[in-house]
Amino acid sequence: MEHEGRVLICQRRAGDRHPLKWEFPGGKVEPGETPRAALERELREELAVAASIGPEVARYQYTYTGRVPVLLIFHRVSQWQGEPRNLAFTEIRWEAIERLPEYDFLEGDVELVRRLARGQC
Repeated sequence: MEHEGRVLICQRRAGDRHPLKWEFPGGKVEPGETPRAALERELREELAVAASIGPEVARYQYTYTGRVPVLLIFHRVSQWQGEPRNLAFTEIRWEAIERLPEYDFLEGDVELVRRLARGQC
């Protein structure tokens, strides 16, 4: 999600897998769901917004230690209804793209953070 040159980042809760890591909102695609529909659902569940899912900006595979590879798909979201509310995280924060590398992101999101910081997305 982006607004006025900033992107929304979210910090996982202490009791979650990968505790206190920062991430972009979103989540798993459920059976029978498209990636766009999954992101729309996740944004509603995590942030209480009705989002219009924009174009795909990145797609790559990542393997967390001891896990099967996952396909990560990132979309730009610049239009939504409602004010984002934190329903699932320790903290949510609007941050300038150039500051994203300062955060301790989930390992799978680090490649996107690098691309964003280089202006490649």
